[in-house]
Amino acid sequence: MATPPSLSAAPGDAPDPPDDAIEVGRIVGPWGLKGGFKVHAHATDPQALFSSRRWFLRSPEWASPAPRLPLPPLLRITLAREQGSMVVATAQEVTDRHAAEALKGARVFISRASFPTAGDDEYYWVDLIGLTVLNRDGVVLGQVADLIDTGMHSVLRVQRPDARNQAPPELAEWLIPFVAAYIDNVDLVGRQIHVDWGLDY
Repeated sequence: MATPPSLSAAPGDAPDPPDDAIEVGRIVGPWGLKGGFKVHAHATDPQALFSSRRWFLRSPEWASPAPRLPLPPLLRITLAREQGSMVVATAQEVTDRHAAEALKGARVFISRASFPTAGDDEYYWVDLIGLTVLNRDGVVLGQVADLIDTGMHSVLRVQRPDARNQAPPELAEWLIPFVAAYIDNVDLVGRQIHVDWGLDY
């Protein structure tokens, strides 16, 4: 008879996720035999995952209403490091491979306040999303909906204010490279990005 998997977390033992919790990755499967697990980080640089030893979990969007095992709401991380393109980690609450397998698909959140301080002219994607983008003529081009990582640099996906529903991408958004040639200033306090970008680009 198989030993049942062990996920040691009672519902009342963990605090609620902080108000500034940001999704930083997903658990993709077990690692090793002793409860380790692999995480796919959403950012190319996974430093945010290493900045906190408290990872809050939420079920994947496609989870069934009655999962085989409930997710622990909080993982207290004992090890986290890069291995190839993944992050591997262990936690107090995950004691064997079966428990690690039960975490597959879980979304990982940490407090934004625990992120490492960004360097000069460096920004976290999460801080740019929602900012208003204006060109040098003061024309509002729209709001940052997302970013695209091209490998060489990031690209702002700016949702145009005049975009109609069902409009093709070329009419619904601007794609502005996030490089010094086009970005004049990022004002996080004022929630604005000033760019050198014409309406005919």
